Amino acid sequence: MIGVQDFIGYYDFTFEYLRRNHGGDPAVEEYWAQTIAFNSQAHAVKLIEEKGFEGMAEYWGHTLVSEKAGFTSELGEDYFRIDMYDCPSKGFLIRKGQQEYHDYCAHCMGWMQPIMDRAGFSIEHERNGRGQCWWLMRRK
Repeated sequence: MIGVQDFIGYYDFTFEYLRRNHGGDPAVEEYWAQTIAFNSQAHAVKLIEEKGFEGMAEYWGHTLVSEKAGFTSELGEDYFRIDMYDCPSKGFLIRKGQQEYHDYCAHCMGWMQPIMDRAGFSIEHERNGRGQCWWLMRRK
């Protein structure tokens, strides 16, 4: 099994490979929306559909801690929010000087938006491309 740091580089390379060789940005976006959202992140889909905001807190609480992300999160009665001040993925690429895909950060919304749509949540998101962003999820 490869480690998370190795995975990030391959992920970035895969996005660019798909863009160059299999249909441009639409092919990458389809990969995010299908392969990541509903295949590799099926466990996230299940938690969010079954437990709503609590499932989001459970999923991202575990995932972001295990990835050693710099973040805070807040679970409210009618929302879940994450403020990322040190993304481990983008931070790794910045430290390595690697940027294969022109907008690596877009992959988060690329797989999260389809999940939120299916589960009945809206998501607001802002990012700066330097490993800092925030997400705010609410019921539609």
